[in-house]
Amino acid sequence: MSFVRAPVVQRLLPVALLVVAMSSIQSGASIAQQLFPLVGASGATSIRLLLAAILMLAIFRPWRQPLTRSAWKAITVYGVAMGLMNFLLYQALVTVPLGIAVALEFTGPLAVAVFTSRRRRDLTWIALAIVGLAILLWPDKSVEHGIDLRGALCALGAGVCWALYILFGRRAGSGNGTQSAALGITIAAIVMVPIGLVEAGTAILSPAVLPIGLAIAVLSTALPYTLEMFSLSRMPTHMFGTLMSLEPAIGALSGLIFLGQQLTALQWLAIGTIITASMGTTLTSRSAAPVQS
Repeated sequence: MSFVRAPVVQRLLPVALLVVAMSSIQSGASIAQQLFPLVGASGATSIRLLLAAILMLAIFRPWRQPLTRSAWKAITVYGVAMGLMNFLLYQALVTVPLGIAVALEFTGPLAVAVFTSRRRRDLTWIALAIVGLAILLWPDKSVEHGIDLRGALCALGAGVCWALYILFGRRAGSGNGTQSAALGITIAAIVMVPIGLVEAGTAILSPAVLPIGLAIAVLSTALPYTLEMFSLSRMPTHMFGTLMSLEPAIGALSGLIFLGQQLTALQWLAIGTIITASMGTTLTSRSAAPVQS
């Protein structure tokens, strides 16, 4: 049955679950900042990935199915990219508001979508995204609203890692997506946990940190991944991509609600242009055929 012909409830359920997944991810990022004073951004990254890996290994038990050498190579790059993406995003969140950091990070998947299509009209979306970036990164004399350059570069670096995550994630997940995800998160944890231990030591395993770390692991990894997999298999690909484009706005709202992070009108405009560029790329993609169920 096609998505369009499905009953209303069947059509709305995956959309609602995807919005819940994005909200969960951004809520988890907001909560993660509570750990920064205790264990630093590196420690928060480490405990999130460590606990998420334990959860994913326990749920999906990826060792039950053997993998080829080429699959292991793709999963390894995928996992390292995932770990660095989380590490750089949390480094950015130390000095950059959540909505702006997510918007800067979102240039990674936007670049993948645009440059893999190789069509001239996509230059319009590239230009629009550049305008949004220029507005976000334009020097502001106001201390309150200026964007820290180091934080912005970390967010853009997270975007590069997100692009690698997508490209190698497609290869890694071509066989068993949940198996690849569980192994990828485990590799990310193996890479990042030592960095967190260097910065925070065994404090990342303290009673004050573990409950918050578990909440972040569930909100930012286990729950949204499960919901996204459910939604992606039950809606057209172009709709999935379009809805995912709203993530920077959800990040900005989460920052406002949970952290009291106020953005200027120009910063909201910049986030809007990046969202529009991402939506435009998705909606004009040749792969916008509906997924059959």
